Amino acid sequence: MLHIEFITDLGARVTVDVESEGKLLDVQRQYGRLGWTSGDVPTGGYQFPLENEPDFDWSLIGARKWTNLEGEEMILHKGHAYRRRELEAVDSRKLKLPAAVKYSRGAKNADPDHVREKADGEFEYVTLAIFRGGRRQERYAIPGGAGAGRAPAQAAGAPRPAPARPQAAATRTATVPRVEDEETPF
Repeated sequence: MLHIEFITDLGARVTVDVESEGKLLDVQRQYGRLGWTSGDVPTGGYQFPLENEPDFDWSLIGARKWTNLEGEEMILHKGHAYRRRELEAVDSRKLKLPAAVKYSRGAKNADPDHVREKADGEFEYVTLAIFRGGRRQERYAIPGGAGAGRAPAQAAGAPRPAPARPQAAATRTATVPRVEDEETPF
C-alpha cells in the first residue's frame, strides 16, 4: 500500500492510501481536479516533454486551464495564474536549447528566492512548468484525449484557440437598498 500526502486548496494536509503504483496517477488526477497538490513546484518548474504540452493533464499537479477576460488561455495553480510563453530554440557557442513552451508568471515579494528567475532588466518570474524536448509520455496526457495521433503542428507547441466560454443561463436582478437609505445599527 502506498501513501500520498495532499495539501488541499484550503491548506489542510490529507494522506490518501493508494492500492498500487499503477493507480497513483489516477489518484493524483482525482484529487488534483479539486485543486489539491501533492508536492512543491521544483526550482525552475516541472519539466515535461514538448510533445505532451497540447494535451497535458494539468490535474496531475493540482492545476487547471482557465480563460481570462481577454480570451487568453492560462493555467491556475494554487491561486496564481500562469501565462503560456513560446521560447525559440537557442543555438550559440555557449548554449544550445531546443524550442520550448513555458508557463510562468511575474514573481511576487512573497515568493521564496529559490523559485525566482531573473529575466531581462530587473524583472523576475516564477515558472510552473516547461515543456522541452524528450519523448512523449502518454501517462501525462488527458485520459481518453487526443494523443499521439494529432497533427505535427500541434506536437511542436503551436498555439491553439481557447475554448469558448459558457454563457450564463439566466441573469437574476436583485434589489439592493441604497446605503444612504439604511439606518445604522449604532
